[in-house]
Formats: sequence, C-alpha cells, structure tokens
Amino acid sequence: MIGLIFGETDFPKYILKKIKKKYKYLIIDLSKKKIFKKDKNCFSVSIGQFGKIISILKSKNCKKVLFAGKVAKPNLQTIKLDFKGIYHMPKIIKSSKLGDAAILKQIIKILKNEKIQTISSNKFTPEISLSKGNYTKIKPNNSDKKDIKRGIMALKKSGNFTFVQGVICRNNKVIALEGSGGTKKMIKKIKKKSDTLDGVLVKFPKKKQDLRVDLPTIGLETLKQCKLAGLKGIVLKHKLNIFLNKRQSIEFANKNKMFILVK
Repeated sequence: MIGLIFGETDFPKYILKKIKKKYKYLIIDLSKKKIFKKDKNCFSVSIGQFGKIISILKSKNCKKVLFAGKVAKPNLQTIKLDFKGIYHMPKIIKSSKLGDAAILKQIIKILKNEKIQTISSNKFTPEISLSKGNYTKIKPNNSDKKDIKRGIMALKKSGNFTFVQGVICRNNKVIALEGSGGTKKMIKKIKKKSDTLDGVLVKFPKKKQDLRVDLPTIGLETLKQCKLAGLKGIVLKHKLNIFLNKRQSIEFANKNKMFILVK
C-alpha cells in the first residue's frame, strides 16, 4: 500500500494514473479544492491534522508515502488542528517562510518519526524527467549561452536562500531570482522588452534539496508564461526535473521559436 500525499498542480493527477494501474494506494488530499474527493481511496484532510493523517496511514498498513503537488502555507485562522497538529504546527509555520518545499520536508520528518518512509515519485514516473539534450528546433546562440552560464552561477551562489530553484537572466545579467512565491510569481515580474525573444529561465535543484519532493517542475503553462515575459528559453538539469505536458510544450516552443535545453 502506497500513501499518496497530494497537493495542487497537475502532477499528482499524472502520478495517480500511473500508480492506480499496478499498486494498491490511498490518497491524503491536502489540496484546497479537494481535487481527489471522488476517488474511493481518498481521505480529505487538513495539513494540521497530523494525528488523523498518521492514523489513516497506519490503519491501512501504509509504510511508504510519496508527495506530489504544491502544499500552500497554512492559514492559522482557518486551519483545522488536532492534538498532533497543535504540537507540530509551529515548526510547519516556521518552515513555510522558506517556501512550499520546506513545508513538505517538515512533514517528512514527522512521518519518519512514525516509521513511515518517503519515496521519490520518480520511481513511478521516470519518463517525465528529461535527460541531456536540446529538445527544440531552436538552439541557444552565443548570447543565450552567456545568459545560461550567468544563471547557473547565480543559483550556485544563492546558498542562503534554500527555496531558490529558478533564475532569469537577460543580456548577461540576473534580472530575477525565485522567491518563496515560486517560479510563476517570478516570471510575472518580468516585462517583455521587444518583439524579439531574449533571456532564459534556468531551473536547477539546489545541492541540499530533498529530491524526493522538490524537483524543479515545468510544463506548458511555464512555457506560456515565459513567452508572455519575452523569454527565449528554459534550461533544466539532467534527470533532475519534472517535465509535464512534454509533447504540447515542445510543440509550443517550436511554434514560438523558443528553446528547451537540458544540461
């Protein structure tokens, strides 16, 4: 029995399709809209109900879990708390200042203390992690390569900001670093300079990130956001990425003369 702890985004839906064909599972639905409530194996739970979450997992003899999707920062005014939730919530709130991934890491620690192991979603979906190569008709030119190099260097130097997975560079300058609000919020801040696309989004995991729950994720929506911001390409790390809507994303990039590169 595998416990699927799901938040927002489309990634959990993809994983569920893969797992339900071969494995027994249960879902702990932490999404705000209770996306999976129609599934007979779903339990809709508040992130503050740790006692209930642990009780569900143990009652089903579920010793392994995987995480997928975005878990929003808890709102103390509206969140439901049980006894264990009251005990653990201060740590969760503190972690949330470092971003969504930090929330999941804290939950992993709690589950580990209960002898529940967290496994990587990549075990079930290796096909959506891209390996080295250029996946589009357009390839980076010399100017793009300078932006890519600058972006990678910036991510390496951003050691104090554990939530930083993304950076945007244009004209050999860093123009945005990902904050706790995530990639989408960062891209929205970028203004399109001209009809000619330039600049790159680099999405690499940090060295200390827990790759079981915190791989950089992009998809068709990311490409569309980059197009609106006037960016020319996206750069990912070999096998350390989650790439959703692969076919549609590559088609969109080719149509709009953008590149997708994996280093």
